[in-house]
Amino acid sequence: MDISVGVLDRASPVYIAGHRGLVGSAVLRRFRTEGFTNLLVRSHSELDLTDRAATFDFILESRPQVIIDAAARVGGIMANSTYPADFLSENLQIQVNLLDGAVAARVPRLLFLGSSCIYPKYAQQPIKETALLTGPLEPTNDAYAIAKIAGILQVQAVRRQHGLAWISAMPTNLYGPGDNFSPSGSHLVPALIRRYEEARASGAPEVTNWGTGTPRRELLHVDDLASACLYLLEHFDGPNHINVGTGIDHTVKEIADMVATAVGYTGETRWDSSKPDGTPRKLLDVSVLRGAGWLPEIPLHAGIEATVAWYRANAGAARDRI
Repeated sequence: MDISVGVLDRASPVYIAGHRGLVGSAVLRRFRTEGFTNLLVRSHSELDLTDRAATFDFILESRPQVIIDAAARVGGIMANSTYPADFLSENLQIQVNLLDGAVAARVPRLLFLGSSCIYPKYAQQPIKETALLTGPLEPTNDAYAIAKIAGILQVQAVRRQHGLAWISAMPTNLYGPGDNFSPSGSHLVPALIRRYEEARASGAPEVTNWGTGTPRRELLHVDDLASACLYLLEHFDGPNHINVGTGIDHTVKEIADMVATAVGYTGETRWDSSKPDGTPRKLLDVSVLRGAGWLPEIPLHAGIEATVAWYRANAGAARDRI
């Protein structure tokens, strides 16, 4: 490999792709806190990663020594079900352009971030990394999952063909400041926060959530993920992707109750079982990560309370994208 795993040079150029998103903004905060002084960021208007020539030009000119790929089109069940072609096409273009450009520049260290939706819908729980490609995917987000699987395989192929010390990490369900709070494009926690907050503010007597409330979900605060990203870049190297999570899950109903409590909503919650539940359970086996020496620090109830406070302080500027 071109670089040995160890403490990263805080003065070397580090490119954080997707720095305005949920994950990228958390990674940017973490790296700034850790003393990195040459962080490269570009907004979508400054650099469209679906533009191959522009992406190559940027990487070849800036010559980052580390790239964190947190750039992606993301969304919840409704968005993934409604726009599968867009999710597949845009994410494939972003990944291929960015990773090919990084190969051309021989970027020594790259972290590709995927999603736990890469695993089969009925994978044995908790899900080990070896479950990849062992069964059919959840249909509501299979297009996004296929794009992320392609990214994992491209990182592995680059390691074999070009000898670059690139790695992939698969986070569990994420939440936290900077999330997408769109009614039709958001994931579980921001969707619940917005729904319950609006119900509290309007005095609505009840809130209706999708599904039955029985599926189980593992949730990780995005600041914990950012901590894991830096830790993995400095302590982990290997051809296989690595799960990032807490190893603890809750029912969707339990999560909704936590959000309602954090928001201060005292009305009734109903469940619309005519709407899809999605994957019945998705709990990651994080034994490899724990074996590498990293553990999360933010308890779920505290993370939800902090995210509610952030949303209230930033509701006017919170991301609201389909």
